[in-house]
Amino acid sequence: MIDLHTHTIFSDGELLPSELVRRAVIHGYEAIAITDHADYTNLEQLLDATKKAKYLEKEWDIRVLPGVELTHVPPRKIAPLAKKAKELGAEIVVVHGETISEPVAPGTNAASVACEYVDILAHPGLISEEDVRTAAENNVFLEITARNGHNRTNGHVARLALEFGATLVVNTDTHAPENLITDETALKIAMGAGLAESRAKEAFEASKKKVAEIV
Repeated sequence: MIDLHTHTIFSDGELLPSELVRRAVIHGYEAIAITDHADYTNLEQLLDATKKAKYLEKEWDIRVLPGVELTHVPPRKIAPLAKKAKELGAEIVVVHGETISEPVAPGTNAASVACEYVDILAHPGLISEEDVRTAAENNVFLEITARNGHNRTNGHVARLALEFGATLVVNTDTHAPENLITDETALKIAMGAGLAESRAKEAFEASKKKVAEIV
């Protein structure tokens, strides 16, 4: 399992980075990104903290990627903040997409998929065909999520991604210990979104390729 969207006590998660990573190891994870909720008020503090968690790579057989999830950031501020996050050492930049479960500002999806510094658009809700095309062109991954509520539109996201050639990735959006999953469960979630098994496995390979690209 490679999970590129998780949270700790540094935002609204329940676990310290060390416990999150340890529990991920027990679940058989190969890599995990710590992507706590960020905006202009806390970006530096989050990355200062999560970059320190890389020491765990020397203790356990897992890659630990410091990152952020830009959350409820005004659309026109997403690109400059994503750039700043990368400059501060974020290895994964996720944007909190237009989930139907929250009042995310319209235009968030469009601003995210157009940004070269964004890696993943999380739970993009009823994303438009145009935004899916842009995501495909700019290699911004679209998330199939395990998280309740956000996962109500997984089928829509998967269908458009297949139609327009966007890359899908399965993430947990973990906030609590019970949110971590195994490869088997991740495969079921992807197939439950309407993907054939072969297509579901492609989402796993996309995660591996993304991690391999990070030096």
